[in-house]
Amino acid sequence: MRTITFKGLFLTAVFMLLGCLAIQAADGGLITKQITIKLDEAGTLSSKIGYNKKIQITNLKIVGEINGSDLQFVREMAGVNFYGGPVEGNLSVLDLSEAKIIKGGSFYYSPSGSYDKYYTTDDTIGSYTFYECRNLKSLKLPSGVTEIGSSAFEDCRDLTSLTLPSGVTEIGSSAFKGCTDLTSLSLPSGITEIGSLTFYGCTGLTSLSLPSGVTEIGSSAFEGCTGLTSLSLPSGVTEIGSSAFEDCRGLTSLSLPSGITKIGSAAFSGCTGLTSLSLPSGVTEIGSAAFSGCTGLTSLSLPSSITEIDSYAFKGCTGLKDVSFYINGDFETYLTKDHPCIEVGCGIKYYLNDEEITSIVVPSSVTTLGMYAFQRCSNLLSVYVSWPTPISAYKTFSETNLGKCTLYVPQGTEQDYWLANVWGDFGKIVEFDATGIDKVTTSNDAKELSRYSVNGQRLSAPAKGLNIVKYSDGSVKKVVVQ
Repeated sequence: MRTITFKGLFLTAVFMLLGCLAIQAADGGLITKQITIKLDEAGTLSSKIGYNKKIQITNLKIVGEINGSDLQFVREMAGVNFYGGPVEGNLSVLDLSEAKIIKGGSFYYSPSGSYDKYYTTDDTIGSYTFYECRNLKSLKLPSGVTEIGSSAFEDCRDLTSLTLPSGVTEIGSSAFKGCTDLTSLSLPSGITEIGSLTFYGCTGLTSLSLPSGVTEIGSSAFEGCTGLTSLSLPSGVTEIGSSAFEDCRGLTSLSLPSGITKIGSAAFSGCTGLTSLSLPSGVTEIGSAAFSGCTGLTSLSLPSSITEIDSYAFKGCTGLKDVSFYINGDFETYLTKDHPCIEVGCGIKYYLNDEEITSIVVPSSVTTLGMYAFQRCSNLLSVYVSWPTPISAYKTFSETNLGKCTLYVPQGTEQDYWLANVWGDFGKIVEFDATGIDKVTTSNDAKELSRYSVNGQRLSAPAKGLNIVKYSDGSVKKVVVQ
């Protein structure tokens, strides 16, 4: 007969206790290896995984059809319930590459304090599907997905890796808003629009390849993406939305396609890393504060197509020292239109047909002069007019140093111009024979027909000083002969 001593009983009890503790520790610990669950019927994920395992699994692969009930359970596994509240859950890696989202089941998300409920539809990552699933780090989506809903991944702050299926053609607004750990993302070729707030606040995003089919960049699409250093926009983009790149302080290089016509308000506001920018020739509108606070910007080239520059477009561009404004061949139209004010404290260099303007010949056909037409025209030296009576030039030469400019007027009108507002501010007024002054040179192929001095005397050869040359296309150009 076996004798059991007190010491033996004590040791047996200790070992049994340690064994229980070991089992408990194993059950309470995280399961890091990938767990694959195959669903024969959508909506049954919760029955396949017990409560304890639900909070222990960190790496999950689902095979088969899933619906709203399954996605609600997945959210709980990732540490957030159906209304966005935190729950116990540690899922960080999710592979849905062999799963298929179908319509049906319960709602997967319903915002706290709201009656709105979100249900699944076929092959769609619906709005708020993974909203605030902050434990998720890696995610593979079903291969058949064609649409990403608004705020689908919003505030998934730990998300670093995401694979989008090639068939995705639509990404909703705020889809990746607040995904601060997302460093790069490859967008499928079928994407045509980057909606509003899509990548708002993605501070970790350093590179992004936009598909060639993208035609629109929505408002605040990349606002606050401070890590983004360079971006090339596809050729089909025609408009940049308001605040699209606001506060992208790391952005040093930006390539704008030729088809862009409008730059929205505050589009590049606060982009302190930008040092130079050349706007495409088709741009017609620059919105308010579009480049405000771009303190690193030192040079800017404005195309002749621009018809509107809104208020404060370049406010705070303290480093801007060189602004080039290009005027197209329709010089008469340019002179008469209400030219916008460029609010920077530097001189502006004006170019006509790529040649810098230092002297202006105003055609006789011009009957009005627009405000700010030659604001801060730093290199202007002479202006030729042919009106027998001075016309209004209110703010036409705003902040231009007229004291260093010579005004050439028709014979017998010097006193009238000297007494007139603005015209009398010219440093020197000289009478000359204005006959034949019709327009500026618009053709590089035009041949010289005749040459005159500033007092109208016909010249047989170039004479030292200022010569007025008439060309075969009817244009007139002033030439300085040294």
